Amino acid sequence: MVSLDPVEPVRPDYAGAWIGAVVPALLGGQPATWLPEPTVGAASHVLLVLDGLGWHAIEGHRQRLPTLAAMAGSPVTAVAPSTTAAGLTSICTGLTPAEHGVVGYRMRVGGQVLNVLRWHGGDGWSPDPAGVQPIPPFLGKKVPVVTRAEFRKSGFTLAHLRGSRLPGWRTTATLVEHCRRLVDGGERFVYAYYDGVDKVSHEYGLLDGFFAAELGAADRLVADLLDVLPETCVLVVTADHGQVHVGTDATLELKALDPLIATYSGEGRFRSLHARVGAARDLLTAAQEAFGEVAWVFTRDQLFDEGWMGSGAAAEVRSRVGDVVLAARTATAFVDPTDPLEASLVGRHGSLTPDEMIVPLLAARGRR
Repeated sequence: MVSLDPVEPVRPDYAGAWIGAVVPALLGGQPATWLPEPTVGAASHVLLVLDGLGWHAIEGHRQRLPTLAAMAGSPVTAVAPSTTAAGLTSICTGLTPAEHGVVGYRMRVGGQVLNVLRWHGGDGWSPDPAGVQPIPPFLGKKVPVVTRAEFRKSGFTLAHLRGSRLPGWRTTATLVEHCRRLVDGGERFVYAYYDGVDKVSHEYGLLDGFFAAELGAADRLVADLLDVLPETCVLVVTADHGQVHVGTDATLELKALDPLIATYSGEGRFRSLHARVGAARDLLTAAQEAFGEVAWVFTRDQLFDEGWMGSGAAAEVRSRVGDVVLAARTATAFVDPTDPLEASLVGRHGSLTPDEMIVPLLAARGRR
């Protein structure tokens, strides 16, 4: 099913149909011709983010996904890097990674590497979430967010969902019931989040029955939501990124570059390399020679100046990305020797291939 394009990276469509434009269009009333037709004239919207559900996964499993396959809509682009931390923050704030500053799963902040999802660095260090990501979500409106209960007080939640009301769910049935009650109670916009597809991909990959079974479970979740929402409400489904099957034996070590590297950050398929003092040019040359056939090799300036992460990045945000970035163009990942937990992941994301960068934007009216 994995069909990587080794020739051209997918550029995020920040001026058009991309995941960060969905909330401004639905909640802020900004005109968008690419919104699915059922959203027109709706009294309310539930935006469901299915973490890790790429467009190509839907296309490859349509017979298993009767509900999603029947919904109106089309593909849109994710952000660079195509990873949860950057993608969810863009969905909620409506801004590019260059603007909101969350530029990866792991990024350098104040001289230390911050694991964004766990919100800590070495020795228990944990920065102020509002200092790292200062933009209020949902255009400054107090939106109800139906996410996992255990996420309520995490640093990443405070960074990208700050100020929201957070009814937590512990099972998908309670996710559905929270959304029903909120809409029936008069809420015009509800944000909901489900992370099962991403979790199963990371643990089992995309090539056996576990991933296909989880896609079916996500489709049934969508069907359950449609069954309890009124016809005046539209369920909109999107994702933060897609997936690539890498496996644990298809990773590449960076020992040849290590003498030039001071710090590693990013993720396996969008590996950020922070050069030792004075070694940035040599690191770029060495990275191109060693990995140019399996990765798009970017400099930090190229990523920001060419708009891959958006425009208008402050100097502090730019410094969060390495001097050189390896964006995998084949089904592989680059090892970070300082992050051993990453080595166990089977399904991966973060790079600029179609499987990772193209995600759904689908909609249907409630059926109650």
